[in-house]
Amino acid sequence: MEDNNNKNMILAIALSMAVIFGWTIFFPQEPVSDLDSQLAALPEGTLTPPVGGDGTSTPPTVVGGVAVTPASTEATSVEAARIDIRTAKLSGSISLLGGRLDDLHMTDYNVNLGDDSEKVVLLAPVGAFEPLYAVWGWAGTASGNGGGTPNANTIWALESGLTLTETTPITLKWDNGAGLVFRRTITVDDQYMFDIRQSVENNSGGAVRLAPYGIIAHHGEPETEGFYLSHEGLVRVSDGELEELDYDDMPDFDVVPGDGNVDIVEVQASGWIGFTAKYWMTTMVPQVGTPFNSVAKYTASNNTYQADMRLPAMDVAAGGVAEITTSLFAGAKEVDIVKAYEADRNIDRFIDSIDWGWFYFITKPMQGLLSWVHSMVGNMGFAIIGLTLIVKLLLFPLAYKSAVSMAKMKKLQPELQKLKERLGDDKQALQKETMAFYKKEGVNPAAGCLPIFIQIPIFFALYKVLFVAIEMRHAPFIFWIQDLSAPDPSSWLNLFGLLPYEVSWAPQLLSIGLFPILMGITMWMQQKLNPAPTEKTQAMILAWMPWVFMFMLGGFASGLVIYWVANNTITFTQQYFIMRSQGVKPDVFGNILKGFKKKKAE
Repeated sequence: MEDNNNKNMILAIALSMAVIFGWTIFFPQEPVSDLDSQLAALPEGTLTPPVGGDGTSTPPTVVGGVAVTPASTEATSVEAARIDIRTAKLSGSISLLGGRLDDLHMTDYNVNLGDDSEKVVLLAPVGAFEPLYAVWGWAGTASGNGGGTPNANTIWALESGLTLTETTPITLKWDNGAGLVFRRTITVDDQYMFDIRQSVENNSGGAVRLAPYGIIAHHGEPETEGFYLSHEGLVRVSDGELEELDYDDMPDFDVVPGDGNVDIVEVQASGWIGFTAKYWMTTMVPQVGTPFNSVAKYTASNNTYQADMRLPAMDVAAGGVAEITTSLFAGAKEVDIVKAYEADRNIDRFIDSIDWGWFYFITKPMQGLLSWVHSMVGNMGFAIIGLTLIVKLLLFPLAYKSAVSMAKMKKLQPELQKLKERLGDDKQALQKETMAFYKKEGVNPAAGCLPIFIQIPIFFALYKVLFVAIEMRHAPFIFWIQDLSAPDPSSWLNLFGLLPYEVSWAPQLLSIGLFPILMGITMWMQQKLNPAPTEKTQAMILAWMPWVFMFMLGGFASGLVIYWVANNTITFTQQYFIMRSQGVKPDVFGNILKGFKKKKAE
């Protein structure tokens, strides 16, 4: 029975590791039918921004089998005039080529700690490193002489406004020369939300049918952290259903003739679609109640990843005007800001753009608690320790039961060892005698493991919160820890800065810092309180586990390692005093001290 208990303990630890270091398997939704049959005939490229530098690759637009050749004012170069963007949180510009939003920097976030010169780049134009931009347009035709529609290569004119700010919108205008006048008015708030009002005035003399769309395009697969704890790629909500797709998944979409590799979801009432990184996001949001086709698309010929928002076709009578407003979120995934947009604009599940993980029902309130503690103490490092302490206090009843069970097991260790020595390799007899012994002593070996299993989701959720929280980025703690989202910069190779040379040449696995070492030591101390396995293989695994974890987690964000140190220390303290209250006197350092004394005597 003791071996079973030890196996249960190792199983609990193994499950913890599996939860922490496993991976999430996502099951993509089945494509559904197109929203509007008039858009079914759109050829490949109709809703695809150009990828080359010449901007001449846009094919004619086809709707309902009728082709519309682009007007002669289409761009022949990516060089075009730009309109500046200046807000409290954003800077950049809009290109008059396609009216693209393709240059955006976040003024509150620096690329490197302590360097104010280089801001985080969210959007970048074609020709830059990892181009990412948003573009809008119209697909359609006319029963009369409707002419062309604006696309990603159209050169727009600035009709009003000089610089896009929180208080000064801009309006772009394009006349197709055949009776259709298109306008695009762009506004931005004091955070990260743009509103784009597109309108068309029909002076062509005949009715026209036009379908507005918006596209977020990535040229080439972007670099990601590649760590399973945080989703990076396409994210969308379609009538309440959240879907996350990795970039690697998108080339596997079914090929739709004339449209490339696409996955289409028909949204009836509410949704949004875009691309997300660990801390940043670019997302298109139609108005609530507006149906649209949410399209994830990959084009192999130019290695482009797209998030398309294809809106219903609109009939515009001669002399009439039609317009539609959509939004674009482009900025940092700050929880309070995203929550506010969800509430104020009624954006369905917008808060789920942040990757809360499997245990979202625990992770979300945990994040709120972390924010509250942070507001109280003013230091994210101490907030992590405070949150860990609060969680341990809430779980104390479970921890108490587990510690009491461990204390009883620890107290019985000498008798169990004698039993094992007496029965030797007769495992069947040993198990029978052990069960009888436990029954006689009133001990349930499984009682110590059940609380461990119950606590696993809670501590994984806490770990997840600390990993995805943007508040960790460039947040200082104390002394040498100035960025809780980066690994501990100290190293044992130079005695943690006491020796006058740097060790940046050393791999992170070997050049571990002080906090990872403290994590290994506190984990070893906690382990010494538990009953030692009598089986040699199990004992060896447990003996090596603290030091394996020390090196394995040494390159993790220092905030996460500080959490492990705090958790181990609090757990050790709780368990130590509970065991003392049960009459067990743990001898954590006894064997080491005895070894030193023996060596000194020799």
